[in-house]
Amino acid sequence: MRSPIFGNLTPQQFPPGFALQNAKMLRVDLPEVLAKQGSMVAFQGDWDFDYEGAGGLSKLLKKAVTGEGTSLMRVRGQGLLYLAHNAEDIHLFYLENEGLTVNGRNLLAFQPDIDWDIRRVQGAGVAAGGLFNTTLTGTGWVAVTTHGTPVLLDAGAMPTFADSQSAVCWSSNLQVGVNRTFKVGALIGRGSGEAVQLAFRGQGFVLVQASEGPPIPQSS
Repeated sequence: MRSPIFGNLTPQQFPPGFALQNAKMLRVDLPEVLAKQGSMVAFQGDWDFDYEGAGGLSKLLKKAVTGEGTSLMRVRGQGLLYLAHNAEDIHLFYLENEGLTVNGRNLLAFQPDIDWDIRRVQGAGVAAGGLFNTTLTGTGWVAVTTHGTPVLLDAGAMPTFADSQSAVCWSSNLQVGVNRTFKVGALIGRGSGEAVQLAFRGQGFVLVQASEGPPIPQSS
């Protein structure tokens, strides 16, 4: 898996298609792309935008039950397409017949040839709270967003743990479980007494953002 942000290759060594216009805006030069609904900020040329939904009945049911995943739009056309989300930082990964697991709310765009599904973290039921993630497999570009500047952790160096909302994406070949820490008044994660972290083991990386994400507006 290669990334122009964290890899050791220059952007000229990557297939064309996705590029960073700047740190917070993605430029797409492909005839078709799947993107977060509402993420288009500008385009040049001729483009059609269609609601993609959850991508099939099984995925629709998983999305409804788990709350994971993001509403997608399928964009077709020619020219240049510009995508962004709440001025968050954007990071690119190029998959080469491999997998990337992404927190659904951090998924911005990916090539349509990449297969995706919603999967549960091992050992985490619905009661554990949002521990379902979107797994993408195949070959092509993936763009994710982070709230703040992230850190890329090498899970092969030592056992690695991350807050479930701060973990943006990770190598799908990693062994992922749930680690619970219970201390009265503990200021761990959300500081709720019992803190839940994702535990990663194996050869691969974990991308962790600098917060638990922007606050979700409370409905009146």
